[in-house]
Amino acid sequence: MNLTKSIARRAVLRGVGVTMALPWLESLEASTSFPKRFAVLFMGNGVNEEHWSATGEGANLSLSKTLSVLEPIKAKINVIDGLYLKMATGQGIHPAQTGSLLSGARIAKGPIIHAGTTIDQVIANHVGQDTAQQSLVLACEQPMTGYHETNFSMAYSSHLSWQTADSPVPNEVYPSLAWDSLFENRGSLRNLSILDRVKERAATLGRRVSAPDKAKLDEYLTSVREVERRIESTRKSKDAAEDRAKGLNRPAWTMDRPANGLPEDLREHARLMCDIIAIAFQTDKTRVATLLLARDLSALYYPWLSVKEGHHAASHDNLSEGYERITRFHLGQLAYLAQKLDAMPEGDGTVLDHSCLMWINNLWSGRKHENHRLPLVLAGGLSGSLQTGRALNYLKDGNDNRKLCSLYLSLLDRMGVRLDQFGDATTRLANL
Repeated sequence: MNLTKSIARRAVLRGVGVTMALPWLESLEASTSFPKRFAVLFMGNGVNEEHWSATGEGANLSLSKTLSVLEPIKAKINVIDGLYLKMATGQGIHPAQTGSLLSGARIAKGPIIHAGTTIDQVIANHVGQDTAQQSLVLACEQPMTGYHETNFSMAYSSHLSWQTADSPVPNEVYPSLAWDSLFENRGSLRNLSILDRVKERAATLGRRVSAPDKAKLDEYLTSVREVERRIESTRKSKDAAEDRAKGLNRPAWTMDRPANGLPEDLREHARLMCDIIAIAFQTDKTRVATLLLARDLSALYYPWLSVKEGHHAASHDNLSEGYERITRFHLGQLAYLAQKLDAMPEGDGTVLDHSCLMWINNLWSGRKHENHRLPLVLAGGLSGSLQTGRALNYLKDGNDNRKLCSLYLSLLDRMGVRLDQFGDATTRLANL
């Protein structure tokens, strides 16, 4: 049996053309210290501000209609209101309001893109050497090309994560390819079950570990099987799309969904991407992830929400009930991922307890393109370093005291990255 002690720190099972990292098992590693993880989930174009609010803390934390999807985990969240990013104001709408959201950098107009290294990649550069993958950068929507009417590149609207000032990290939009990277699934066997290729090794390991670890291992393998089954459906769609694209002599990614091979149902697409992040965090495959749920200027449609317009068009009537449903759907992905991580035991807590998930939007009001306050929710306590169960409002604290980048400095501290300045901030966010 080729069972090694770790990829970084976790046990793995190897099969032909595949590597399956395992969750923390006390029988193999009696650890009292667990890694901290950080993830960003993004939805563009604002929220329905009439239904976005929170007050109180602890048992008295009260959540509005949109935020109500977080009720099951409200003891482990922070709803933060009133933060803003000066660099993203006064330069025009959309790309200029998005390109520096995670970096606080001043972005450039014209043909040469220039932004800044984003908080997720700063963290990845610090902790990535301890994991098989530095970070996961996923999206549910293809990027745009060309230029906006403001003369900013559409790359700023299409990419949230930037490795350097001149280089956005490519978004992986296909669940099957993200899955393959997670398990190093390669070669001609990619269409064969990962679990089938490690079945004998998994059975041998199951006989070596304690009964509680055996139960945890079985639960993990069952969850992988369930996600793998759904992934295979998307793989077939992607393969069929590529075959059609060859006949049309054009790349599949240039076509509209579902002709491009992406899942036709956005609900399934988003859940699969969240499932992949959850498994990556559980197995310590990576400690940093970014998921672009709906990009700035999004073209996504939501027929199951009874909304006829595409996302961007619907945001121009952001006070509508339909747009509230869109917002609640995307915030629901944070709730889904957080609850999955919270159901994964790790030491005396859960994977969520050792993580911070940040849900953020580039606008407050779509109809006004107003971004002087940004909707933001954190989930998870970063190993006890971040108090949770609170509504924090900085709107009336003065611009110097409500900088988004001050929050980033505070989170970087908790992730073990100490900087004197990030973006336009040199001080930490008060009362966090």
